[in-house]
Amino acid sequence: MLIKPQSKLGKWSIVLAIAMPIFLVIGMSLVNFYEGVSAGSTILKDIIARPLLALSMLAGFICGVLAFFTGIFGIIKEKDYSIFVFISTLIGFFDILWIIAQIGFGL
Repeated sequence: MLIKPQSKLGKWSIVLAIAMPIFLVIGMSLVNFYEGVSAGSTILKDIIARPLLALSMLAGFICGVLAFFTGIFGIIKEKDYSIFVFISTLIGFFDILWIIAQIGFGL
């Protein structure tokens, strides 16, 4: 078992998993900037009301989902069995679970 990825998909999975919390922290830091601006009832309305906040958070979640899929494809298709690829895939999986919980249960 290797530590660093050997395939392009594995490397992209790690890059996306690292970008995810960076975008989320940027989004969380913008909450005070939009103090007093209410959130939109839909994603589109929230992007219109608070564009920087909504787009950075959305980019973070998209990076997490893409980290999962690129990691899965790297593991299955490219046989990249490195520890970092498994970790980034797991991070993306938990991101997808969180999104499903938000949509399904409104948590």
